[in-house]
Amino acid sequence: MTTTEQLRRRRPAPGRTGRAGVAPILLTAVIGVAAIATPRDVAISRLLPAAPALAASMWSVGATVGLGVLALVVVVAVELIYHGSAAYFTGAAIAAVTAAAGYASHIRLQRERALLQVRSVADAAQSVVLRPVPRRIGGMAIETLYVAAAAQARIGGDLYEAVDTPYGVRLLIGDVRGKGLSAVGVAGAVVNCFREAAYDEPDLAALARRLDTSLVRYGDSFPTEESAERFATALLAQIPHGGGEAGVVNCGHPAPILMRGAHVRALEPTAASPPLNMAGLLGGGYTVDTVPLAPGDQLLLYTDGVTETRNRTGAFFPLQTWLRRQEAVPPRRLLDLLHDQLLRYSGGGLDDDIAALVIRVEAPDADPDRPYGCSAS
Repeated sequence: MTTTEQLRRRRPAPGRTGRAGVAPILLTAVIGVAAIATPRDVAISRLLPAAPALAASMWSVGATVGLGVLALVVVVAVELIYHGSAAYFTGAAIAAVTAAAGYASHIRLQRERALLQVRSVADAAQSVVLRPVPRRIGGMAIETLYVAAAAQARIGGDLYEAVDTPYGVRLLIGDVRGKGLSAVGVAGAVVNCFREAAYDEPDLAALARRLDTSLVRYGDSFPTEESAERFATALLAQIPHGGGEAGVVNCGHPAPILMRGAHVRALEPTAASPPLNMAGLLGGGYTVDTVPLAPGDQLLLYTDGVTETRNRTGAFFPLQTWLRRQEAVPPRRLLDLLHDQLLRYSGGGLDDDIAALVIRVEAPDADPDRPYGCSAS
């Protein structure tokens, strides 16, 4: 599933009301029947202006006004036929509310169209940062997951990328401080630099320095009051074609997890490397750690939204414990299960954006969807 498809699954189209769309008609019918069945002095028909008022929140202008006219006809018919009198006050109230409801519906539709345009721009911006990653790259199976914390705020600072270079498959996952368009701009600067420099820099430490420099220059080009606090955690990985010694540079990011059959291990860095745009402040260089990978091994890269998901008691999601129960699960299935588990664990309310990437080293001509076991070392 592509990132765009994942984003679209999380939001309803503007203007869709589903079953709630029939509520104004039902309300009109219920009040009309009640007006007929009750004595005249109860005056249930005076509640009919509520129907066009409710319709304004979900219907078009024409439909809203039409319902108001229908309500007016109902109240006049009820008063004349069943009660033998004219309902001037109620009729005037319905006419006034209908006019106001029609205008409110017009304003709502204008705002929905504006919101749809903004969402289209937001999706386009997000697709530049999180473009679809091929399911197979450099002879390896790879899958991605992106979940925004809220359907109405789908843009965040989480990012990932994977490219096949002469040095092997290079992976990037990161998390920019903050949210919204400013975070997307920073994420775009990091990803675009990675897409270019990953082919040029033979060393992962040099690649990390390039990313840091790019983010510093981006901050200088677009200065804001928060420029000094604009940074990103990131993790860079390089996997040789067919497996072997993989390199990892961890720039203040959650440690990747190696899955080898039933064996699950977090690859903690031997020395801390500064987050991007923080090297000048914190000093220090970038440390490259190595780990041997063999066919069947899987590497999970993720942002802190995964491990910082809380349940009702405030406990963090036990990612490694959960992964130990997922032996030999292929990458796509693993990420789908992880997404479902996070939703259940949090009670359906995720508080942070989530990005994850799984890559599996495969034997030649392997089926990317086939479970691939490997003995623990």
